Amino acid sequence: MAAAPPSPSRPIALVVFLENVGHISGLALPGWLMALIDWSTEEYAKLLLRLYGAYRCYDRVIVLEDAAATGPRLVESLLQASQSHTVDLLLLAHGQKGVIVGHRGQERVGPETFSLLQQIRSQSPARLALRVVYGLNCYGLSLAGQWLALGAQSVNGAVGVNWFPEPSLSVFLRCWLHGAPFSVAVARSYAAANRWGRLLSRSQQLEPPWIRSSQQVVVGVRDVTVHTRLPEAAGQES
Repeated sequence: MAAAPPSPSRPIALVVFLENVGHISGLALPGWLMALIDWSTEEYAKLLLRLYGAYRCYDRVIVLEDAAATGPRLVESLLQASQSHTVDLLLLAHGQKGVIVGHRGQERVGPETFSLLQQIRSQSPARLALRVVYGLNCYGLSLAGQWLALGAQSVNGAVGVNWFPEPSLSVFLRCWLHGAPFSVAVARSYAAANRWGRLLSRSQQLEPPWIRSSQQVVVGVRDVTVHTRLPEAAGQES
C-alpha cells in the first residue's frame, strides 16, 4: 500500500501592528515631541524588520500603522492573510490590561475585537490561522489567553508596564529571524533588557520594580521557529 502523502504546509505571513503614539509612561510631553517620537520609533521598527531579514523569512509582510492601527483593520488583515498563509503577529504598540492601544492612542483593541475573532473562529476554525504572537505592549500577558484561544501556538507578554521595548525588540528579531525557537528568542531579549535595567539602576543584586514589571512570560502549546511550516490541521487546533 502506498504511503499517504505528507500534509501540505502553508506559506507564512507576518502582520505588524505598529503604533507608538509618542507616549512615554509618566511623562507629559509636548505634541511636537510626541509626533517626533511616534514617527522615529515606527521608522526604526520598520528598519529593524528589513535589517534582520523579515522580508526574506516571511512570504508576506503586512504593516498596519497610523490610521490602519485599529481593531477592524487588524481583524481584516488577520482573516485575509489566513486565507492563504499561516500568520505571525507582531504587536509594536502600547497596551493596558486586556487592551492594545491603537491609532493616536484613541483606538482600543480589546474585548470587541477578540469576541469577533473568537466568533469567526468558532464558526470556521480555518478562517484564522495564527502561529505566534510577539508583543512589546504593556500588560501583554493579560492578553495571552485570548491569543491562545484564537489558535496561536506560542505567545509572549509583559507582566506589567514594559519599560524596555529596546533592546527587547532588536534582540528578539535578530534571534527569531535567524532561526532561534520562539521561547529562546523571547528569553534572550528579556535577558538583554534585564542587563540594561541593572546597569541603569547600578544594582547587580536587587531587582528594580521596572525590571519585574517588564518580565516577559511565554505561554503556548508548541514552540516553533520562524522556519517551521505547520501542517494545515495544526493551524486549526485550539
